[in-house]
Amino acid sequence: MSDIARITELVLPEVKALGFELVRVKLFGKSEVGDEEHTLQIMAEDPATGQLVIDQCAQLSRRISDAIDAREEQGEVLVEGAYRLEVSSPGIDRPLTRPGDFAKWAGHEVRAMLASPVDGNRKTVQGDLVGIEGELVSLDDRKSGRVTFMLGDIHSAKLVLTDRLLAATRPLDASGADEILEEQEG
Repeated sequence: MSDIARITELVLPEVKALGFELVRVKLFGKSEVGDEEHTLQIMAEDPATGQLVIDQCAQLSRRISDAIDAREEQGEVLVEGAYRLEVSSPGIDRPLTRPGDFAKWAGHEVRAMLASPVDGNRKTVQGDLVGIEGELVSLDDRKSGRVTFMLGDIHSAKLVLTDRLLAATRPLDASGADEILEEQEG
């Protein structure tokens, strides 16, 4: 069985060494009895931009791979079986995983899957994020109005891609985006 807490403990110093912030560590894919590889996803961001460009992902991937390889050479099993390492930027419709994410993205639409039901029997809520106060997250749910739940009750949460979100984010480098290359017929 893979220990996400242990993997996170190993990955975090590598992320910080490059000046980045860790967004999420997730292991997904087939179970140990399946033939498909697992994917170990490391999601990080540059705090200056909220994103990572490809060169930053590659640099971080090499550091993490080297750190994992060193531990495995010492006999520590971090991920059982074959796995693929994926290092990525959180993207525009990013997951919300840290308390600060719920403060920073207040006013934007969020979809959250909860471990415990709210409003009687609903485990999924979607609406405009009001924010976070202490450990309590509030959002204006489309179906039932204002709902509040504990940060620890969130199974997963992510921003919903909307025009408002697109307007609030911008690409790191848009130079050349409006240039059109035309092929000449010969």
